[in-house]
Amino acid sequence: MRKYSISIIVAAIALMAFSFPVPAFSEMKDMPMKGHGDGHGKTMEMGPMEKMGDMMGMCIKHADMMGLSDDQVMKMKPVHTEMQKKQARFKADKKIAEIELMEIMEVKDFDLEKASAAVKNIADIKTAHHLEMLKGMKEMRTNLTDEQYKKMKKMMPMSMKMGEKKPAKKMMMKK
Repeated sequence: MRKYSISIIVAAIALMAFSFPVPAFSEMKDMPMKGHGDGHGKTMEMGPMEKMGDMMGMCIKHADMMGLSDDQVMKMKPVHTEMQKKQARFKADKKIAEIELMEIMEVKDFDLEKASAAVKNIADIKTAHHLEMLKGMKEMRTNLTDEQYKKMKKMMPMSMKMGEKKPAKKMMMKK
């Protein structure tokens, strides 16, 4: 029984170690971390919810091409603005939760229960955000006719249609 619980703890620690990008020797606070600034990996983190916010902005920007009426645009703008605000809050809340997790893990013998709770908190923040973005997308799409929805789908970049996160890498691999 003791061997089983130790291996679960080791597996959980290994999972957390590989789940969070923590630079080696992060306790060396005075050393510069080249290439690990705030913008590092930003495009890799952009998921379908963020892309949909961009898509909504694109629809508003290209309202004429999509055949949107002034009334439709006026209904979409506040939804888009609200989605942008929620996106900003989500990023801030997620970053704070990740910093809190790093604080917990800073010591050699960190509290696994506290770390697990912090990981769950991050997952809860992501889930709540995704549900909010889905509500916004649903609201936005109810303002579109079937024909406008088809035009929006055609305007959508291939990476959004296929759910790819890094289309440039696939393009490089084909060469």
